[in-house]
This record gives sequence, C-alpha cells and structure tokens, in this order.
Amino acid sequence: MIKSVSLALVAAYLSLTISPVRAEAPAAGADKATAAKTVTIFAAASLKNALDDAAAAFKKKTGVEVSVSYAASLPLAKQIEAGAPADIFISADVASADYLSTRNLLKADTRANLLGNSLVVVAPKSSAVKKLALEKKAILGALGESGRIATGDPASVPAGKYAKAALEKLDLWSALESRFAFTENVRAALVFVAREEAPLGIVYKTDANSESKVDVVATFPESSHPPIVYPIALTASSTSEQAVKLLAFLKGPEAAPAFIKQGFTVLSQTARNR
Repeated sequence: MIKSVSLALVAAYLSLTISPVRAEAPAAGADKATAAKTVTIFAAASLKNALDDAAAAFKKKTGVEVSVSYAASLPLAKQIEAGAPADIFISADVASADYLSTRNLLKADTRANLLGNSLVVVAPKSSAVKKLALEKKAILGALGESGRIATGDPASVPAGKYAKAALEKLDLWSALESRFAFTENVRAALVFVAREEAPLGIVYKTDANSESKVDVVATFPESSHPPIVYPIALTASSTSEQAVKLLAFLKGPEAAPAFIKQGFTVLSQTARNR
C-alpha cells in the first residue's frame, strides 16, 4: 500500500538531485573549455555523501569539475535512455545497470562492480526502540497503531526491492505490506524517520551513518536478500576523456577512503570485474 510522502519530504528529495560540487554554467565570454571539462555523473541517492567527497577529491587533484545528479537508480537509467547527458552511471543494483546494458547504453568494457552495502532498520534517535527483533510481533509493536515503515518504492528504488525481498524471505512481507510509506528514493525514507514522521525505516547502512538523528535497531542477514552491489560504467554516449580519468579514480585507491568512511564495502578488483 503506497502512501504519499509529505511536501517537506518532496523538497528534501529534490535537494538531493544536484551535488554541491556541481559546476556552474560559464558566464558569457567565459572560457568554454571549463564547461567542456565538466564530467556528469548520474548516481544512486544513497551515494550522496561519499560520492560528493570523492568528486571533490578528484576536482582538487585535477581541476576538473564534476556534476552529480542523485535519484533512484531505475529512473536515472530511464533518463539516460531518453537522452539525458551523463558520462558515468552508478546504480545501487545490478538490474538498473543491466537495463542500460541490454539497450547498449553503457560501454560494456568499462562496467565494474564498485561497492557493496548492507540493509538495516532505523528508528528516530528519540525512539524507545533501541534493538528490534525481525519478527512480526516486535515490528508491529514498534509501529504502534498507525505508524508506518518508510522505505523506497519497490517498483523503482533498489533499497525498496531489497527490503521487500528480505521481508519475503523472513515471511514478514504479507503481514507488513499495508504498513509501508514508500518514497521516491532511499534518502527520502531516511528523512521521514529522522523527522519522526515514521517510527521505522528500512535503508542502507551507509544512509544511517549519514544521519545523526536515527539509530540502527536491526540489520538484515545478508542471506535474506540479493547482494547489494553498486555497478559503475561509462555511458555509451560519453566522449569525455576526463570521464575516463574520473572512472579510473573512483575505482582506485584514492577514492576508496571516501566510500569506506561512509560504510560502503569497496569491492576487490577481482570482485569488481564482471
């Protein structure tokens, strides 16, 4: 059962769509080479903090501007399919990358599995719930009579897909399906919980690490859902030499600390390569 997200959450979602390291359009008469050097990334919303830091490090090293648009993975893939100008795509699931790959919209020889993550249940910092058993009675008790579980919409948001898969594996989905508030990306679900508009949320570990107003109260077993993998690739339409350099930077040891700091698992070179 899909519930509408408040206007405040919509505003929060929209604020995520452009990274602070986004390059400004050059003023009239400015050096057009600056605009030509800008690299555009379309990335899963859960990457925001870590990727902002990595992009800033790349800019500091090379002087190249990086523009990042954040949203749910599949809608971003469909924007690329529709012709949106992006040089690099990073999704929070294999399926969204496959969507583009099967349409020949990614450069196959550049695709790699970049990062891993885990799935957790969060509650507001003020909540009396500090540890939650992944059982029907405990979850319904934490929700109370009218509380909702915030998570991404399983129809389009990888975090929501992982959440549904995990709950089905644990035989909880049918009992909880009517108690969800689905959002347009995982960060909007996080905001829902941080603002105490939902008593529980299902997000990534890295999202929880980015928000001081929530606590992790449960972690889903890795065996309860498909592996959480973040593929990265150049888009087929990209002709940017700087994008090639940025892709290598994001795969390499210089960007790794930004991802590790946020709680991502940086996959080994062997694991990354498909």
